[in-house]
Amino acid sequence: MNELSTKLALVRANMQEHGLGAVRLRGVDWFAWATCGGSSVVILTAEAGVAEVLITPDGAWVLTDVIEEARLEQEEVPAGLPVWAHPWTDKARREAFVSERRGAGSIASDRPTAGEVPLPAGLLRARWSLLPEELERYRALGRESAAAMTDVLLAARPEWTGFELAGAGAEALWARGIHPTLTLVGEERRLPLHRHATASKERLGGRAMLVFCARRHGLFANLTRFVYFRPPSAEERRLITDVARIEAAALQASRPGATLGQVYDALVQAYAAAGHPGGEAFHHQGGSCGYLSRDVVALPGMTVALELYNAVAWNPSLPGAKIEDTIVVSPDGLENLTVDPRWPTVQVEGLPRPDVLVR
Repeated sequence: MNELSTKLALVRANMQEHGLGAVRLRGVDWFAWATCGGSSVVILTAEAGVAEVLITPDGAWVLTDVIEEARLEQEEVPAGLPVWAHPWTDKARREAFVSERRGAGSIASDRPTAGEVPLPAGLLRARWSLLPEELERYRALGRESAAAMTDVLLAARPEWTGFELAGAGAEALWARGIHPTLTLVGEERRLPLHRHATASKERLGGRAMLVFCARRHGLFANLTRFVYFRPPSAEERRLITDVARIEAAALQASRPGATLGQVYDALVQAYAAAGHPGGEAFHHQGGSCGYLSRDVVALPGMTVALELYNAVAWNPSLPGAKIEDTIVVSPDGLENLTVDPRWPTVQVEGLPRPDVLVR
C-alpha cells in the first residue's frame, strides 16, 4: 500500500469501529496529513485552510471552491484523491455534496460543527506515529531548517535589531520553501527577562536567541539556537550546561510507550538536581509534535503516551538559556532531525547537543 492508501484505510477502520458515516478533515494539519504533505494554506496563521478532505466508506475527495481547484489539483493533492469544487459564492453546494455521499452514522471532524462529533482517539494516535514517507519529508525539513538557522546566525551582527534577525530567519526559511510560522528572537538585555521573547526593535548586543517553528508539507521543525558576539560569562556557561542536562533527562525518558506525564516528571526532577527547583514553572517544557508545533504539551500526570516514530520537541529553559530540537523516538533510539553539521555541539549524556555559536 502507498501512503495515501494506508491513511485512507486507517480512517475507514476507525469509521467502522465507531459507526461513522463520514470524516471531514478541515484543519491545515489534518489536510496535510491526509493529502500526504499537501497544503491548504493561504493565510499562514489560519487553522483551517481553503480546502478540506472528505472521506466516506467508499470514497474520498478534496472539497474546495473554484478559486483553488486547479492549483490544488496540480500542485498539492496526490494522485488518487479527486478534487471537487463549488462556486465560491455557493458554499451550500458543498454541504449538499457531503449529504449525498455520506454513509450511515455520524460525521466526525477535527473541527466539528453542529451535529458532528470529534475524531476518534485512535485516529489521533495514528497521526502521531509517522510513516516512512513522512519521516523522509521530515528529515529533509529538519536538515534545511537547521541550515537556514546556521546561515542566519553566521551572518547576524550585534547591531542588528531583533526585527532584523527575525526577518532574516523568515527569509532563509522562505528561500527553502518553508513557512516561518514562528521566529522568536531574544536580544541580550531581554533574554534573561522573558522565556518567550518575541522580536523587538532593540539591538541584539552581545548575544541573541533565535527560535524557529518551521512548517513544510504540514510538518513542523522546532529548534532554538544562540549566537554570542563575545565569550559567554562563567554564569552564562553554567546555565547553558544546566539546561542541556535538564533536556538530557527528558530525552532519556522519551521512549515509545512512555507517557508525557512521565517525561514531565523527569524534567521536574532534573531542574531540582541541577539546582533550579521549580524552574519548570516559568515556561512550558514542550511535548510531542509533527503536524502541529506541539500536538500535546506535556503536563503533570498526563497519561498520553508516545507512539512509535512519534516526534518530540522539549524546550527546558533557564534565565537566558534554552535548548530545543525536533527528535523522533523509535525502538532503535532517538533521531535528531534538526541537525546542521556546521553548528558546534557538545556531548551531553552521550548525545551530541547544540552548543552556543561564539563569533
